[in-house]
Amino acid sequence: MKNTLAIALAAATGLTASAAVAEDIKIGVFLGFTGPIESIVANMAPGAEMAIKEVNDSGKLLGGATVEAVRADTTCIDSAVATAAAERLITADGVKAIVGGDCSGVTTAALQNVAKPNGVVMISPSATSPALSTIEDDGLFFRTAPSDARQGVIVADILKENDISTVAITYTNNDYGKGLADAIATNFTEQGGTVTINAPHEDGKGDYTAEVGALAAAGGELLVVAGYVDQGGRGIVQASIDTGAFDRFYFPDGMVGPSLVANHGADLDGSLGANPGTDSPGAATYSEMATAAGFESGPFSPESYDSAALIMLAMQAAGSAESADLKDKVMEVANAPGEKIFPGELAKALDIIAAGGDVDYVGASAVELIGPGESAGNYRQVTYEGGQEVVVGYR
Repeated sequence: MKNTLAIALAAATGLTASAAVAEDIKIGVFLGFTGPIESIVANMAPGAEMAIKEVNDSGKLLGGATVEAVRADTTCIDSAVATAAAERLITADGVKAIVGGDCSGVTTAALQNVAKPNGVVMISPSATSPALSTIEDDGLFFRTAPSDARQGVIVADILKENDISTVAITYTNNDYGKGLADAIATNFTEQGGTVTINAPHEDGKGDYTAEVGALAAAGGELLVVAGYVDQGGRGIVQASIDTGAFDRFYFPDGMVGPSLVANHGADLDGSLGANPGTDSPGAATYSEMATAAGFESGPFSPESYDSAALIMLAMQAAGSAESADLKDKVMEVANAPGEKIFPGELAKALDIIAAGGDVDYVGASAVELIGPGESAGNYRQVTYEGGQEVVVGYR
């Protein structure tokens, strides 16, 4: 009887039945709570969950629906574990969409083996492999972090501007590491630079002296470490410092995290790096919101908030929590035309959409989705001075 009345009310008011009937909706937060980037994920998950709380506090999603965040661990590096975790999220927990995954290999596995067959939307805040730009996804996969094809250009530009002409490159031996290393090498050589060696390293080893020895023998003014800040990348940096093989580094996104300075301090002085980030008004607002909520706006944390926000705004635009419906609304709410929406304004956005208006979600990371549903790309450039990470600009 209750549902019959709600449907009748929906017909009378012009709303869909799904928008008129409040329901409980589950969204997966599918990140590497353990593994080589857990220190970064520590600020990513709270970001996604802060967006969910903001929407719940408003009571404005789909007629008063409540959203529950369900966490699952990708481990970042174990595709079998990640696939099983994604399976549980979808089949046992019944999530309607997923924030995640985080690392590119596990994200690819979960998308191909679980999300795509089950028709579930995934919006990743940090999976950056160029291969994800062309993957067959049935329109279900999006990301708020830019592809490493874009990062390769950024790295080459920064190296050139700092008068670096020769580099050695080492990368974590997976889809993310190889894709990024190749993008860096291609762009750097196109700008006249020389890559002396482009070699993989395995995560989980206790000693990287041999790997560093081979890198040092090849030479280079600087070592590019396309690895993970809490795993092999950390070991490569420490072995380089201990042996004197390299005293200057370039750190791509997977290495830029709070534990990098905590572990290596002033030994990093003179090094360079960059990770996705923006100096937009939304970024400043998000940082204040994160601090008030008890966590930091660290790498990929703004993108996590934005991933969750896009899912819920797309649900509102679709009048449905089902991925089959919301997947066609993600690009619509993410881009112009429409009223610009920043962090802390999700209730406003839900009202606008419910009234039939358009929103242009800018969010915490200056969201602009292009092509197959990925970020156009903004980067936060850093150097290391006096044992501290120092922001020097944005690109």
